[in-house]
Amino acid sequence: MYKAARGTTDILPEEQAHWRYVEKAIAEITRLYGYQRIDTPVFEDTGLFSRSVGEGTDIVEKEMYTFEDKGKNSVTLRPEGTAPVCRAYLEHGMQNLPQPVKLYYQAPIFRYERPQAGRLREHHQFGCEAIGDADPAVDAEVIDMAWRFYKSLGLTRLSLQLNSIGCRECRPAYLILLKEYYTGQVEKLCDDCKTRLVKNPLRLLDCKQPGCQAIADAAPASADHLCPPCGEHFASLKRNLGLLGIPFILNKRLVRGLDYYTRTVFEFQPEEEGGQSSIGAGGRYDNLIEELGGKPTPAIGFGIGIERVILNLKRQGISIPVLPPLQILIASMGDAARDVAIKLAADLRQSGVSAVTAAGGKSLKAQLRQANALGARFTVIIGEDEVKAGTVTLRDMSGASQETIPIKELAARLRPTD
Repeated sequence: MYKAARGTTDILPEEQAHWRYVEKAIAEITRLYGYQRIDTPVFEDTGLFSRSVGEGTDIVEKEMYTFEDKGKNSVTLRPEGTAPVCRAYLEHGMQNLPQPVKLYYQAPIFRYERPQAGRLREHHQFGCEAIGDADPAVDAEVIDMAWRFYKSLGLTRLSLQLNSIGCRECRPAYLILLKEYYTGQVEKLCDDCKTRLVKNPLRLLDCKQPGCQAIADAAPASADHLCPPCGEHFASLKRNLGLLGIPFILNKRLVRGLDYYTRTVFEFQPEEEGGQSSIGAGGRYDNLIEELGGKPTPAIGFGIGIERVILNLKRQGISIPVLPPLQILIASMGDAARDVAIKLAADLRQSGVSAVTAAGGKSLKAQLRQANALGARFTVIIGEDEVKAGTVTLRDMSGASQETIPIKELAARLRPTD
């Protein structure tokens, strides 16, 4: 028997209330902050990701779903959301719009990694990108948007981790210091970090191996080696977060796993779990648009894993509104009643009332059991007497009370009032 591929899952009907709850919050928070939705293709030219994410990153080297199509083109299932949005920004001339251009997306993300709670090989991400403005106030607004999103869901016990990793001007000197420090520790490093020391030394700080974490704790901090513009930018960001009332923790080991980040980087972490289970993260990427062929364009954004948000909603016991139940099941007895039931169901739906007809050929008792199984608020019963009289029997399934009413009055009686 076939099963879902490892690292993927079916989102069953009983899970949908959580997804609709999160999606409603996404729609509201993006409206409040003036973001417009964009949907990009599920696969892109492989070069888009290898160039933007970085050749030395785990994503490019180990985790991308890359294949050759029938036209001999190398394509990759989307492993992250920012690069495709930036490609669309350039391709469709959005640089000519008033800046910053504010875009958001909800999309499946694909990474070949060990499946874990809240992070599957196919998972879903809510992301926002503000492209075209270098003001640290935009950084603060983006972080505030993510923070308010979590609060709107009822999530608590989250910490905001914050750092600055500098820019093209100050980072090279910092990387020299970092490599000098790690060269003296090379025998204690894991095999991956020995490779990172050569290819991508900034990623040394992000290793999850306990031994390497202890070494990283004593490493030079990027925020202590910023050029004056980066230092001013970071100071202004921290001041703006204070104005917005958003607490943060300075985390010198926070670098993020993508090469395109500059200056601001941040993560939201459940306080009881720490960095292994970030439920959202982002940062500034002022060079990415230029690297993809555009003019120098500052930008910042974030990505939030929807599965991890839902996992934390459950862990924190957040009450989720139930989805509207089925209002009507129409039970019928006899061919004539069945014809009336089919027409009545269509009329009710057109009036905004959810309705289904019971499976044909069953006894009334069986049809009532079906109504209970479906959670129907009412059962409409139609038999020969009702057909002749032009009426229906309306049965309240919560109290088993019932009444007879004219069939023409049923829709008005049940139509939603809001």
